[in-house]
Amino acid sequence: MKYSAISNALFTNNRKNFVSRTKPGSVAIFHANDEFPVSGDQVFPFKQNPDFFYLTGIDQEQSILVLYPDCPNKAYKEVLFLRQTNEHIAIWEGHKYTKEEARLASGIQSIHWLHEYDTILHSIINYAEHVYINTNENDRYAHTVPYRDLRMYEALKQKYPLHKYERSALILRDLRVVKSEIEVGLTQKACDITNDAFVRVLKFLKPGVAEYEIEAEITHEFLRQRATGHAYNPIIASGKNAVVLHYIDNNQVCNDGDVILFDFGAQYANYNADMSRSVPVNGRFTPRQRAVYDAVLRVMREATGMIVAGAVLGDYQDEVGKIMTSELIGLGLLDKHDVAKQNADAPLYKKYFMHGTSHHLGLDVHDFGSRYKSFEVGNILTCEPGIYIQEEGLGIRIENNILITAGGNHDLMGHIPVEAAHIEEIMNS
Repeated sequence: MKYSAISNALFTNNRKNFVSRTKPGSVAIFHANDEFPVSGDQVFPFKQNPDFFYLTGIDQEQSILVLYPDCPNKAYKEVLFLRQTNEHIAIWEGHKYTKEEARLASGIQSIHWLHEYDTILHSIINYAEHVYINTNENDRYAHTVPYRDLRMYEALKQKYPLHKYERSALILRDLRVVKSEIEVGLTQKACDITNDAFVRVLKFLKPGVAEYEIEAEITHEFLRQRATGHAYNPIIASGKNAVVLHYIDNNQVCNDGDVILFDFGAQYANYNADMSRSVPVNGRFTPRQRAVYDAVLRVMREATGMIVAGAVLGDYQDEVGKIMTSELIGLGLLDKHDVAKQNADAPLYKKYFMHGTSHHLGLDVHDFGSRYKSFEVGNILTCEPGIYIQEEGLGIRIENNILITAGGNHDLMGHIPVEAAHIEEIMNS
């Protein structure tokens, strides 16, 4: 890992909170993510299962966590199983956690090698009534791949068919969405690195630069500051590319007179930033570009003010839609008489602003949380309105990351340049 060590108090507290919500007589089992093959003997870069990381702080493949607070054998109330290294692994793959390193990273004292898992689990699971299994229940995920937790669940059902199987996701959905002080700090670090990459790009950008050159500048800054890398595939969308919401080809030349839409964020210690900005390639907005930009910025600021504890995502989105409708009328894109007659279930603003305004942010970019539960203190949400005008080849999106606190909200990206005049000043300095 590139990032600095994280206090294991975070993971110890996360485990404590999780087991406090399980039923009496329960054992919970969590697996690290699979290693996915590319072809031959190559695998994709390993990315840890966010739930496993949330509970352990362990960033290594082929690892298993067992939590059994009522275990009659005190040695196995919480156990971490790791892949045991050897000379061959050390030569070909490099360093793996020692038991002492794993204790320090996770706060778990009982560490065993992976080959002991079946024996130890069998010695305790028959004293448990409930078995909690971790499944991917993010409502943005469509299950097509039988990932490790699911495969192990099927094996457990065959071996222990009369246990009562429970869903860890119901607990984790409530826990992960409320960020601790340490998690906020890690997210802030990701946002700070993202800021530095953005300012670097503003000073680099000029007509004739290719989108992939900009991506390279961002990547350089991320890795230079010990980020894991990109939180997601970066969008570097110049000109008409900006009206494609998830444009990631990043292979075109940036032309004089165009606006370029950036959507990128650093990942630091598995926590993610998610930022969007739209800037003029030549360093100066045209009057029309500036008018659309300022309209989006006004929507973002009003929407940010509504991200408070107690707000509900659906109602919040409806209110943002009303604000956006007013701005689109002001820009001459909608007619107020047409708006008065619109179908409430298909509002006209969606022609120009077709995505949601906010999503939860954390260990996943679209973080685990309920879209039906009210916002809470400790939530981090994006705020990302946009206007996309196909006929003008112009797309503007502005996005910051907002932490809800007891005293209101706090913009974790408040230091990142966002005013049009400030962006122009940096680009022309």
